[in-house]
Amino acid sequence: MRPRAVLLLAAAVVGLAACSSGPDGPAPSATTASAAPGAPLIDEDFPDPDVVAVDDTWLAFATGTSGLNIRVAQSPDLAGWTVERRDALPVLPAWASAGRTWAPDVSQRADGTWVMYMTAQDTDSGRQCIGVATSAEADGTYGPAGDDPLVCPVDAGGAIDPSTFTDDDGARYLLWKTDGNCCGLDTWIEISRLSDDGLSLVGEPARLLKQGQAWEGTLVEAPVLVRHDDEYALLYSANDYGGDSYATGVARSSSLLGPYTKQPEPLLSTTGSDGLFRGPGGQDVVRTDDGDVLVFHAWDELYTYRAMHSAPLTWGEDGSLQVVLPGT
Repeated sequence: MRPRAVLLLAAAVVGLAACSSGPDGPAPSATTASAAPGAPLIDEDFPDPDVVAVDDTWLAFATGTSGLNIRVAQSPDLAGWTVERRDALPVLPAWASAGRTWAPDVSQRADGTWVMYMTAQDTDSGRQCIGVATSAEADGTYGPAGDDPLVCPVDAGGAIDPSTFTDDDGARYLLWKTDGNCCGLDTWIEISRLSDDGLSLVGEPARLLKQGQAWEGTLVEAPVLVRHDDEYALLYSANDYGGDSYATGVARSSSLLGPYTKQPEPLLSTTGSDGLFRGPGGQDVVRTDDGDVLVFHAWDELYTYRAMHSAPLTWGEDGSLQVVLPGT
C-alpha cells in the first residue's frame, strides 16, 4: 500500500504544510510549501518531476540543473520536501554527453531493485535519446545499464520524456515522445512493452497520438498513462515549454493501444488556472489513499525557474478527469 498522504487533498488546495519517498529525516528545508494558495511544494528549479512511493515516504526525481544530472528530493507526506544536494545519476552512460539530462522516470522492478529511465544527448547523433540506469535502493546512486541508448529513433528526431506504466495484468510498458520538433517533424507519443528486467523493449513501438489541436502548438510530450476503471487516461504536455502557452492535456481510450480521444481543452493551463500556474506541465500522477494527485512544474513569477506544484485530481462518473484548483 502507498504511504498515506495525510490531509493531502486539503493541503494541495489551500497550501497547508501537510501533503507526498525516504526515511524520516531533517525538517523540511526552505523549499517546503508556504500557506499561499497554489504555492510551490519545491520553490526552486525542479522541472519534470517523477514521484514514487517508498515504504512510508516519497521521492521526487527531476531534470538536472546546476551541474547535476538528475535531482532528487524526499518527503514524508507529499507537502514538506527536502531537496537532496547530490546527483542521483552522477555518471552518464558511455553514449551520452553531459548537459542535457532530462525528465527521469523511476520505478521498482520485480526483484525489488530500481530502474531509472532518463533523457540524455546521444554523442554520435547529437539527438536526445533515452537510456537506463539501475540502483539497489530507490534513494541510492543510479549507475548506467547497457552500452547503447534504449530508445534512439534518430530519423524521427530522437526521443525524450520516458514514462513507465504497469497494467492490471502486471505487464510493464515504456512511453516516450519522438522529438520531431527539433527538426520540423511531427511529435508522437509512443509505447512499447518492456522486458522483465526493464532493460530492453519487446516488439515494435506503437504510436498513440501526435499534436493536432490548436492549443498544442507544434508538439506533444511528457506522457503519463494511468488506468481508471475500464479506461486508460493519457496525460501529456503540449506547446512551448518556455512560457504561458505550455499546458497539460488528456486523452482517453478503452484500449491500451488506442485509439485515444483527446479532451478538446487543456486539463491544466495558465489561463485555465487564472494565472495561478504559469506554463504547467511535465506532470506525473501520484496515486494515494486519499485520491489521485497531479504533480507538475510551473514557472516562477519572473520565468527564471520551474518549481514543483501539486493539485488534486477528480474523476467524473463518465471517466472525465479534472484538476481541483485552489478555491474551487
